[in-house]
Amino acid sequence: MSLRLRKVPTASGATAVQIVTKRHGKLTVIEHLGSAHTPTQLAALEEAGSEKINESTGQLSLDLDTGNSVSTASRRRVKRSASRLLIDTIRTAYDRLGFDVVDDEAFFQLVLARLDEPTSKSDSIRVLDELGADTKHRSTFTRCLQRINTDAYQETIAAKCFDHSVATTGISLILYDVTTLYFEAEKEDGLRKVGYSKERRVDPQIVVGLLVDRTGFPLEIGCFEGNKAETYTMIPIVKDFQDHHGVTDMVIVADAGMLSAANLKELDDAGLRFIVGSRQTKAPNDLATFFTWNGTNTDDDQLADTLTPRATVALNKNRTLTRVEPVWSPVEHPKAWRAVWQYRRKRADRDRETLNLQRNRAMHIIDGESKPGREPLEVDTSMCTIRRQCPS
Repeated sequence: MSLRLRKVPTASGATAVQIVTKRHGKLTVIEHLGSAHTPTQLAALEEAGSEKINESTGQLSLDLDTGNSVSTASRRRVKRSASRLLIDTIRTAYDRLGFDVVDDEAFFQLVLARLDEPTSKSDSIRVLDELGADTKHRSTFTRCLQRINTDAYQETIAAKCFDHSVATTGISLILYDVTTLYFEAEKEDGLRKVGYSKERRVDPQIVVGLLVDRTGFPLEIGCFEGNKAETYTMIPIVKDFQDHHGVTDMVIVADAGMLSAANLKELDDAGLRFIVGSRQTKAPNDLATFFTWNGTNTDDDQLADTLTPRATVALNKNRTLTRVEPVWSPVEHPKAWRAVWQYRRKRADRDRETLNLQRNRAMHIIDGESKPGREPLEVDTSMCTIRRQCPS
């Protein structure tokens, strides 16, 4: 049996050293020697691996000086390697934030593995082994996942996040956004549903909403069914945040995906202020006065501070008779919100370029000069299913 050393880069940036052999054309790992994070560690692992190969095959090293000699201190068998600096740094930050109130080493190791390499819970054991941590048993991690729910780890950690934000940046300005996480599952369940995916996937997914402070530090997280519209996720998380911490005054910032008349009304009724992105389709109506007096020629960074109607209530048609934009007031304009528009030439050029690329790509597909990047989807409304169309 012919043995040799194999060096493999890992996702954490280290270099794994293995003793491998080839059997029937297939590479088989005989032993994983460890992972090196420095040239000295790598040289030591290679030396230890060479010694093991020589011992198992009965070969003697010629000990020739190749000009790339290993120091005497590194000529020893490596029993274990560990990324102590990384582990200690994460643990220090973990404790400083007060997360050590959760006295659970298995939970910390799951956090450590997730920060080092985003992967599955079961694969976290491999990540921890590569880091050189004193890895807990798989059954311990399984019991830890159960304790996370039964012992309310999320509420405990959220309280510490709140305390940190209050003591540093403050919570007067809160940002909200959502994302989706998909699952490679064949069937839906009560939570994992097929819904709108920004990645254009048709796999079951969940919707995750997150509140952060102005620096991006997390404050509140929520999970929703995969087919739930983004506009219906913001209010529940904001209310949970208020109930947990007794917050009554703050400004909520969100993108246009959260823009709905119901959301804005609920935030206003709760006495909260908000800044939400508007949609370009509203520009002709909101900027009617500006376009009437200035035309379509706009300077770079031009600002227009005007009004936008609430829900379907129309603005005053005679507002374009005067050049000065109305100054929004909740008393004088109870059926409108304040809207601030800005023109950026750089953004306009980028949007124009993107639209032209999409148009040209579509024309090439129509003319038969290129094929779609993905196979077309066939929607069966009678069975309420979506499946990829098989090529004929």
